[in-house]
Amino acid sequence: MAYQNCCLLHYLTHRVTNMAHTCVHWFRKGLRLHDNPALMAALRDCKELYPVFIVDPYLHNNTCVGINRWRFLVGALKDLDCSLKKLNSRLFVVRGKPEDVLPRLFNKWKVTQLTYEYDTEPYSLSRDRTVAALAKERGVKVICKISHTIYDIDRIIEENNGKAPLTYNHMQAIVKAQSPPRRPIPAPTMEDMKDVKTPCSENHEMKYGIPTLEELGHGTAALAEELFPGGEQEALRRLEEYMKRTEWVCSFEKPQTSPNSLSPSTTVLSPYVTFGCLSACTFWWRLTEVYQGKKHSKPPVSLHGQLLWREFFYTASVGIPNFNKMEGNPVCTQVDWDTNSEYLAAWREARTGFPFIDAIMTQLRQEGWIHHLARHAVACFLTRGDLWISWEEGQKVFEEFLLDLDWALNAGNWQWLSASTFFHQFFRVYSPIAFGKKTDKNGDYIRKYLPLLKKFPAKFIYEPWKAPRSVQQAAGCIVGKDYPSPIVQHELVSKKNIQRMKLAYAKRNSTESQTKSPRKWHGVKRKAPSVIDMLNKKDRKNVGAN
Repeated sequence: MAYQNCCLLHYLTHRVTNMAHTCVHWFRKGLRLHDNPALMAALRDCKELYPVFIVDPYLHNNTCVGINRWRFLVGALKDLDCSLKKLNSRLFVVRGKPEDVLPRLFNKWKVTQLTYEYDTEPYSLSRDRTVAALAKERGVKVICKISHTIYDIDRIIEENNGKAPLTYNHMQAIVKAQSPPRRPIPAPTMEDMKDVKTPCSENHEMKYGIPTLEELGHGTAALAEELFPGGEQEALRRLEEYMKRTEWVCSFEKPQTSPNSLSPSTTVLSPYVTFGCLSACTFWWRLTEVYQGKKHSKPPVSLHGQLLWREFFYTASVGIPNFNKMEGNPVCTQVDWDTNSEYLAAWREARTGFPFIDAIMTQLRQEGWIHHLARHAVACFLTRGDLWISWEEGQKVFEEFLLDLDWALNAGNWQWLSASTFFHQFFRVYSPIAFGKKTDKNGDYIRKYLPLLKKFPAKFIYEPWKAPRSVQQAAGCIVGKDYPSPIVQHELVSKKNIQRMKLAYAKRNSTESQTKSPRKWHGVKRKAPSVIDMLNKKDRKNVGAN
């Protein structure tokens, strides 16, 4: 009898071993353990787990990634590796194109399963289709789960007749008809990992270690203090810190926050959500808990509303062709923007001669983050307000410097703020002088980021060129010599640019009338299936709406 039991046990063990996967979990944006459905899927029936992050030359290069974002990413990867170590696992960092790297790893590690988080960006969709095809050729099962967004973006478009909603209210109506966002799931525990091994060699750090900033080609001597360290643990700490401020959370209204406070007047959780150090669903449900039974602000201005704005722009980016460009974008007003490299450089390098604008751009370059309303001010100034330069140029600068750079949100907001798409009240222009004064009459924000001007009286801090020569001398800063004169006369160019926008709108309306194409464009029907459609459509329905 004992022999028979032993044989049965051997048979079952052999069968389970044969069924168990060797799995690569590919970390991309979801740089966390909590609320990571794809990671949990990787652990099911898994014998060996290889958590992998790929330094992709298309996404991670020094041309489009500034040093602050590199530092945040390195911090997030270190934090992730530390968390994996506590589960007796490690992070494997490799460099190269995913379509080259992953097949090599499949062969080397005898991989049978690949898991990752769904990504809606055009490059990511194309990349993932290629990788999925390569995996299939090698007999590797692919599992893709939605967790970077609160809702299933493809489903929103499907339920809107295959088209992306172009207004926030329309988006709200669609998601309101759906089930509530799915509940976040816990991080894996040692119990989840009890039968899972991560084979590591003694030279793991040399072969698969996290690169330093120096190894990535960045000197660190001139780096400013790191105000927003990357990583899941920091994200969760900051989330709980803000959730304790119940009254503040419940009364939060984005337009009432200050763009030029000396410390952030918002949560600054955006970089953590962008990199996936913090799950958007976790954020959503923690807010729901705080709101429970209390009077609180509502979307679009509430904190829930900010997360819905994110979903709105994600949906638009998926449903609208050429979303990050003017040409070929069917909802974007075609404007004859000027090409002026001197103006663009002055704006980018914080030397426009308008202290409020230059202070914002200085903060952006130094810290990698600026308040949403500050982004409004500098974006309007670059485009329709003053310099008449294409929003695509501003988009590129933000791509380099923002910690919370998000492809969809960046493109969507630049279209909005240039009055090219979504927002059409082009006659409403942010003043580079008056707007900052509303919340900082003394100009303390300017004094912090432009110390050259710190001795100017409050009367002249926003317009130092108006200060008498004696005042400039007393302040130790002569305008036109030590600090630039204004690059344009705002009162004149803003009025001229309103007329130019009016002409662009008239031309657009005329074209639409001639082609009998109404402005009420709500998207285009999706032709190509998404990666998830190809891989596990049934699974997507379960994950996207709970």
